[in-house]
Amino acid sequence: MNRQRILVVGLLAGGAAIVAALVWVPRMGGADTLSGYVEGEPLYLAAPVAGTVRTVSVRRGQEVTAGQPLFVVDPAQVKSAYEQAAAEAQAAAAQAQDARKGQRPAELAVFEANIAAAEARARDARADLRRVQPLVSQGWYAPARLDDAKSAAEAADAQVRAARKQRDAALLGAREDQVQAADARVAVANAAVSGAGARLGDVAPRAPGKARVEDVFFHPGEWAPANQPILSLLPDERIKVRFFVPERTLSAYRVGRNVSFACDGCPKGLTARIEFVAPRPSSPRP
Repeated sequence: MNRQRILVVGLLAGGAAIVAALVWVPRMGGADTLSGYVEGEPLYLAAPVAGTVRTVSVRRGQEVTAGQPLFVVDPAQVKSAYEQAAAEAQAAAAQAQDARKGQRPAELAVFEANIAAAEARARDARADLRRVQPLVSQGWYAPARLDDAKSAAEAADAQVRAARKQRDAALLGAREDQVQAADARVAVANAAVSGAGARLGDVAPRAPGKARVEDVFFHPGEWAPANQPILSLLPDERIKVRFFVPERTLSAYRVGRNVSFACDGCPKGLTARIEFVAPRPSSPRP
């Protein structure tokens, strides 16, 4: 067990109430003996939704490692939202893929049939024009009859071209702006899946790092309100040594200096680094 772990045990057991902090001050040529105490700053873990606590995988005082499961609050509601978001994302992806495709074979067959019908009408119109032309030139029909035949043939040819263009357009798929809109819907749906997945993880959190379980506030079967801590963790790096310095020597205790300290039940030779100096005076705890 390393020195930091021994310090944690001492803190949790309540044995580190008084600390002697020693700082070498060059201008004083010696060391000051100061009073203080050890204090922990726990991490409180909660679920963002209310629900029944299904499992608690740790116990008070247990050491945990990064990524270790801690507890699970009823995930049914959040899981349903995640599954719904995932289904909507799949539907959006399918629509986007479909937008890039042309018409189905059965639909294309309809366009081909329209082309065939238009071509047949065009052949009949041209055949009628060929019959009318000599009869008009011989005087059997009036010139207006020839004009009508020519107009009918031209209209039939135009219908053939239109039917072919409809078939070609059906092969292209959706317009570019429609494809972009479909892709945007896919992006929105995927973002919803990510959010739902994050919320699903929030109801079953894992330890953010190496720590000790300081306390467990809810147990399996109990109803936990939203954002109410289920348990608290105490990482080694959040254990602080607080000590009190006379005002006349305060300038010697600057942030970044190292101090030596001792406490009941702790090994000798422990050191710490000053990270904060209070801006206002305070009195030691009784």
